[in-house]
Amino acid sequence: MSTTDELGAPDPRRTEFSRLLALQTDRIRGLPLTRLDRVRPGEESSAADVVRAAAQDLADLAADAEGQPRRTLPVLATHGLGDQLAVLGTDVLRHGDDAALAAAHEVLTRVRRAL
Repeated sequence: MSTTDELGAPDPRRTEFSRLLALQTDRIRGLPLTRLDRVRPGEESSAADVVRAAAQDLADLAADAEGQPRRTLPVLATHGLGDQLAVLGTDVLRHGDDAALAAAHEVLTRVRRAL
């Protein structure tokens, strides 16, 4: 995944998104599955549900960036969510413009808050 612009100079937006994506996916992979699946008091959904919704949002952003139709993601087991988020975030990083990256950054912020 390239974090440089078309001239090969570092692109700070892409670098920051790549860093945030790595942090969140590593955190998801490292959390106990029971914690990801648990619905906290006062919440309506589990952290796993938030990650699944975020993955779908990233898939939609990537599809839009590539000019492809949006598709519904398969529901993976909890242990696969970190990998799913990593792949879809990388797709946005590779194909998305600045607006897509900004939207994807908000998606990852939502994930961070849910964890």
